[in-house]
Amino acid sequence: MPRVERNGFSLYYQTDGQGETVAFVGDLGYGAWQWAWQHQAVAGPFEALTWDLRGTGRSGVPDGPYEVTALAADLEAVLADAGVGRAHLVGAGLGGLVALRYALDYDRARTLTLLGTSAGGPHLPEDSVDRLYAPADDEDALRATLDPVLTDEFLDGHPDVVDDVVQWRAGTVPGDDESASGGPGGDAPEAGWRAQASAAEGFDVRDRLYEVTLPALVIHGTADEVWPAADGEALAEDLPRGRYEPVECGPHLVGVERPRIVDDLLVGFLEAQSETA
Repeated sequence: MPRVERNGFSLYYQTDGQGETVAFVGDLGYGAWQWAWQHQAVAGPFEALTWDLRGTGRSGVPDGPYEVTALAADLEAVLADAGVGRAHLVGAGLGGLVALRYALDYDRARTLTLLGTSAGGPHLPEDSVDRLYAPADDEDALRATLDPVLTDEFLDGHPDVVDDVVQWRAGTVPGDDESASGGPGGDAPEAGWRAQASAAEGFDVRDRLYEVTLPALVIHGTADEVWPAADGEALAEDLPRGRYEPVECGPHLVGVERPRIVDDLLVGFLEAQSETA
């Protein structure tokens, strides 16, 4: 599968489907498994591009701390290597920050879809790593650290999905080493989590959102315990072409727990903004 070389490390990415490119930008520490549901909905009518951020999965883990500007530059390198002229960006959590930074610094973005994120500022989750990280070889910890990002009802009611997520996080899905759902790449090691978290902690573009004139869909679970839903609402209000779609009682990983709602919103938005619409 394709890799793009950076300064002493490489970034893993893959593309599936045909049509306008939809580039997924992942959340803090999580592997590409987080997009399994949205990838399935998008690939086909669109080209779905997934990649592992620096510090995560099958990409290299350069020394931290990282900055969002560097992660946005990584995205630009991936898109250029893939021959993508324009792309719809879909970012979750940290990936939403990267998408916003990218829209300010580069010109390949066509639209933004932002899930469970903000424009930065005082509401950034300072204890994210301690709450969400778990070693790949500790299944109990991998399961326990899903508590802040999925609801109790989902964790109790969908044990099969939770089991899959735990395996994806650990990178132990048999025969899935090059799939969009994660494979042996899995989540970031602790060094990657902490380096990425430092990028999120120093980010704030609230005073520049007026410059982001792309069509933007902001999806946020109202029960998000990582990024307050009020941040998502404020983000949509401050983006010139922002649209806010709250998912009632949805958690931080709203695309995992409520895939039908998120997929319908995402695909409907992409189809409306497509050049062929």
